[in-house]
Amino acid sequence: MARLVPILLGIVFALLAVTYQLYLSPLIKVLGVFRTVNTFGLDINRCKKFPELQACEKVVLHQPSGVLYLACSTPESRLAWTPAMDQLNPQGRSSKDYVATFDPATSKITRLQLENFVSDQPISMHGMDVVPSASNPNELFVYLVNHRAPPDGQDARVVGADSVIEVFKTTVSADRLFHVKTVKDPAIITPNDIAGDADGKGFFFTNDHSIKTGHARLIRNAFFASNTVGYCHLERGCKIVATGLHSNNGIAKASNGTVYVASNLGGAVSIFERQEDESLLLTDVVPLGQLLDNISLDNEGSIWAAAFPRAQDIIEHLTKNPKHRSPVAAFKISANLGPRSFYGEKYIVEKVFEDDGNIVSGSTSIVHDSERGLLFMHGVAAKELVVCRG
Repeated sequence: MARLVPILLGIVFALLAVTYQLYLSPLIKVLGVFRTVNTFGLDINRCKKFPELQACEKVVLHQPSGVLYLACSTPESRLAWTPAMDQLNPQGRSSKDYVATFDPATSKITRLQLENFVSDQPISMHGMDVVPSASNPNELFVYLVNHRAPPDGQDARVVGADSVIEVFKTTVSADRLFHVKTVKDPAIITPNDIAGDADGKGFFFTNDHSIKTGHARLIRNAFFASNTVGYCHLERGCKIVATGLHSNNGIAKASNGTVYVASNLGGAVSIFERQEDESLLLTDVVPLGQLLDNISLDNEGSIWAAAFPRAQDIIEHLTKNPKHRSPVAAFKISANLGPRSFYGEKYIVEKVFEDDGNIVSGSTSIVHDSERGLLFMHGVAAKELVVCRG
């Protein structure tokens, strides 16, 4: 028996070493536990801040006009009601969430009024997409994640949020959103972000967790590929179109059918091709090595990813003190058109900037207007919109 002890200990240590190498070491790297933030890439003298717009989780650019659409709330209410972060106190949520437009040419801010939206509770903003109509470029479809409180007085900490997708339509320069439909379906579990179609009827969405509540949520998200992407059509219903994904967050869609999904704890962007049945076929994974949030596409086809260099700072910012400075980084992923693309290097990854939280803090969305040379940054609990010139 004594001879078995060293053997058993050796097996245990070997298993621990494998576990660390496969699971813990990559996670520690992405979390940035020991990372030093290297501030570069932004010039405060070329940036302007707009505190009139606060707690805007998602920012979308309408490229033809240069106007920005933002899904906003208040930093204080985000501490109470952000289902993605297990903050499930509906009594503390904002009753005044809103969609706003920002025109960088004039700095004009417009809060859009909701028309035909009938609900027994206020809207709670998270992910959003704004898509020009395929048949009328002046018409826009606005897809919104709405984290409602559970019905009938149920405890949100037990059953989770009653999340749905809201579909609106509007026109360029309008000050109103006309409600089209509320989409509720079992496939919509923990929606985070959304990428809509140009017909106003279909959309992809990410589920950022596989279950709504419970201690297993964090463990599953940290170590298991248990998340999904869903697709809904207003006439045909909803279904899951991609499974086995790790810690989903932002989603973006190109006009050629390519779909991009950001992994928060995985620190990577997965690239899919849309199939005829709306299912998604994984074609590539681009590792970035930091916590990721929303992603966007610029007019040149490059992917922009909002990243957090240090997990401890963004957690403090989102769960305890929105005034706490949370460093931000921006990654740009572009198609490799050079000779090395023939050797399998399909993408070029560039860290465009990293900031210690002095210029930008807690930005969950980074959007690049390549035509006008502007960079827009805002966050779910951030105190201001930041606009920088390139």
